[in-house]
Amino acid sequence: MKYLFLIFFMNFLPPCAGKSLSRDGNYSKTFEDIKKEIGGYSNIAKAIIDLAVHGEAQNRSYERLAVFADTIGPRLSGSKNLDAAIKYMFSALQEDRLENVHLEPVKVPHWERGEEFAMMLEPRNHSIAILGLGNSVATPPEGITAEVIVVASFDELHRRAQEAKGKVVVYNQPFITYGETVQYRSQGAVEAAKVGAVASLIRSIASFSIHSPHTGWQNYQPGVPQIPTACISVEDAEMMSRMSLRGTKIVVYLKMGAKTYPDSSSLNTVAEIVGSKYPEQIVLVSGHLDSWDVGQGAMDDGGGAFISWEALSLVKDLGLRPKRTLRLVLWTGEEQGGVGAEQYYQLHKENISNFDIVMESDEGTFKPMGLGFTGTDEARDIVKEIMTLLLPINVTNIYDTAEGIDIDYWMRDGVPGASLHDDISKYFWFHHSHGDTMTVQDPNQMNLCAAVWTVVSYVIADMEEMLPRASCSRKIDLFS
Repeated sequence: MKYLFLIFFMNFLPPCAGKSLSRDGNYSKTFEDIKKEIGGYSNIAKAIIDLAVHGEAQNRSYERLAVFADTIGPRLSGSKNLDAAIKYMFSALQEDRLENVHLEPVKVPHWERGEEFAMMLEPRNHSIAILGLGNSVATPPEGITAEVIVVASFDELHRRAQEAKGKVVVYNQPFITYGETVQYRSQGAVEAAKVGAVASLIRSIASFSIHSPHTGWQNYQPGVPQIPTACISVEDAEMMSRMSLRGTKIVVYLKMGAKTYPDSSSLNTVAEIVGSKYPEQIVLVSGHLDSWDVGQGAMDDGGGAFISWEALSLVKDLGLRPKRTLRLVLWTGEEQGGVGAEQYYQLHKENISNFDIVMESDEGTFKPMGLGFTGTDEARDIVKEIMTLLLPINVTNIYDTAEGIDIDYWMRDGVPGASLHDDISKYFWFHHSHGDTMTVQDPNQMNLCAAVWTVVSYVIADMEEMLPRASCSRKIDLFS
């Protein structure tokens, strides 16, 4: 009876994330064999590069993106613009004669910023450029007029907690890295509310500014009052900091009409080139179709979405059909925390053992430098060898980790992941701001990014064996 129970129980366990991934569960090839197999793709890699960088497909991803961004504009989660963008892409992918073009329904947050206005009243009148942060509540209809307290860190805020009650907290934190500094955007309102502030204004998370506020998502905490919150320009944050250090009293007026609605229906957009030998196995390339409601969302993440589309187009145009299915997913609701991708993962995770690699481009499509990779050492060695095929365009580096909230769900469960690693030195100049437009994009750089994305995804999809991943270490004691 115990053994019958064991068999029954095991049938309901989720598939082991990261089981051995050749067709028979074992690797018979030596690494020298694998190197030789990868070397055999040299001519195909050159053909992809030639078509993307020098041939008829030159500038295509840029031109496609320009028409899309100019036609649709910004694409905030829950907005009519995002609905129009999904409809546009569904039609475009069908016209491109890709296979299994379809839409998968999900629910996404729906927040609208409404009217926004901020003015410094003391020591002088000065219009403050603001962008309300996603999920912020509104001010009262009459707005908020209050004195300002300026702090450079959460530690300073906590030390001066008694001074903050009834005031507007202005954060003037220095930009270190995005990953380190973004906590002020996501948690600034909560920390200010804990000490009795009536609103928070946060220095934009930007490495450079021309009086440009940068928006983004922020989160409230249960049991903590919800106060209005917005980002302001680096220049205004530094000016108020200087005034405060001189002992000058600062008073501001803030009015925000933000509204949060029930979650909206949205769609992940999917297209494929079906594999010739192992069609059930998937190499996934992706970018997100939603954006913030300012600028055009051309850089974040129009470029990543469109080079992912371009990868399938280039493979199709060359008459190639890899052994595995090459799947394009254009995510929805990424800017609110990868909500569309999380629902995709929940829907498809039962087939996790068939996902060979998940790839996402979401840090711009500037000059490519290589590939970020997350996976086993054995898989890394294989991907590193694949990158040698990109020597003609001098993009052969492999970096420590893949980045992408939409693919994190898979990588945490052991699926190898990859992200485009490009020159992001100017990325945060434009990120989540009115400056994220087609003017940021460079067609030549997008051509190179598309070539990298296509060579890597095609070769992995066509190799005889899937990338290795860690063996399952789950231990189950049913008889204790």
